[in-house]
Amino acid sequence: MSKANNDNINKLHLRLERPEDYDAVEEVAREAFWDGSWEAEPRITEIPLLISRLRDCSSYVPELHYLAELDGKLVGQIIYTTSKVVDDNGTEHEMLTFGPLSVLPECQSQGVGKALMQHTFTKAKKLGYRAVLIFGYPDYYPRAGFRRAAEFGITTSDGKNFDPFMAYPLYDGALDGIKGKYYIDPAYDDLKYDDVVEHDKKFPPKELYIPIPISVLLDRLSPDAQKALEELKGKALKIMTTRSENEISEMEGIDSQAIEVIRTVVKEHGLYWGESRALTE
Repeated sequence: MSKANNDNINKLHLRLERPEDYDAVEEVAREAFWDGSWEAEPRITEIPLLISRLRDCSSYVPELHYLAELDGKLVGQIIYTTSKVVDDNGTEHEMLTFGPLSVLPECQSQGVGKALMQHTFTKAKKLGYRAVLIFGYPDYYPRAGFRRAAEFGITTSDGKNFDPFMAYPLYDGALDGIKGKYYIDPAYDDLKYDDVVEHDKKFPPKELYIPIPISVLLDRLSPDAQKALEELKGKALKIMTTRSENEISEMEGIDSQAIEVIRTVVKEHGLYWGESRALTE
């Protein structure tokens, strides 16, 4: 991290969200995720509506909804809800999940997201929570201490596992003896696009982001590598950020040359992918 970024982090002020912050927080999230669609067609981001609805959920944890301010300006936020792991005996073990974690585009890669995580992890531990589980960028969050949930014997609610599903024990042994299926609040999946569009009307009009097609990558790969990535069923280049370098490397048809091409093309288009990604957000 550069000296300028270090100076900014030293000036960062973290505080809890207040009711008067609601619209501003959602607008920060809107800016942060405006280009976040994994689909090929332009779409308005659902993140502001998600934050609004999470505040009304019984699982919402207001004691952990922290904002980041720099020179008096709101630049980031992290929101938490409770979740649970249900073991084979039907016993429920309370956990936490966060998301969305939002940082203004001009303030990304400066450690704001890292600061929000570290601060709230400390608070969560003091509140008596045992662990945080998330679905996130698989080559980013391990640098913050997250490990694949599979290492703890925890699966998704449908019994599956993949690299973006990760866990962070808040203290040593926090997940010892806890195995089972993981469940989050249904609010994360219960977002209709018509409602997203209606909610977005509260903000100033914004030009739709045009997603970068996956073809810009496929056209530069060998036929075998093309065939492998086509199995991801992604239409936009953004889909690559949801898959770890380890996962892609193990696909049939992907070799070291293909990995370098993927790194290069993704970087050319302003995205981050792979193990070279630094923990600076």
